[in-house]
Amino acid sequence: MAGDAQNNIWPLPKFRFSVDWGTSQTNLAFQEVTGLEAETQVLEYRHSTSATFSTIKMPGIAKYGNVTMKRGTFVKDNAFFDWYSKIKMNTIERINIIIKLLDEKGNPTMTWTLTNAWPTKVTGTDLKSEGNEIAIESIEIAHEGLTVTNK
Repeated sequence: MAGDAQNNIWPLPKFRFSVDWGTSQTNLAFQEVTGLEAETQVLEYRHSTSATFSTIKMPGIAKYGNVTMKRGTFVKDNAFFDWYSKIKMNTIERINIIIKLLDEKGNPTMTWTLTNAWPTKVTGTDLKSEGNEIAIESIEIAHEGLTVTNK
């Protein structure tokens, strides 16, 4: 009951989320997801009989930023490199990716859906003989559409 009352006042925390890669890999855990952004290019136009000496601005083509996902490196888990290695001349396995922001009970409160997603870059962990950190790998994903849904 207290959590329901607080959700009306407080913004959602961002630390509990999960990711679905298509329908086969669901509830994947990541350390960080960044780049959930959409932008519309601005078209400027002025017709010759306009009484004002300025342009009007209209929405043009939408652009979506690449999304980067980071997670710990695990033994015998090459999912990032396996997907990336499927890139061939002008062909790639495209999937829809769903990123879910979860509440305290694990239910989605907000979802971001990436349409026709595919990997553009994979980065393995850095290595340091004197380091005391977790091995982190990342994948950068291009997509053709971003849909945001509130539950």
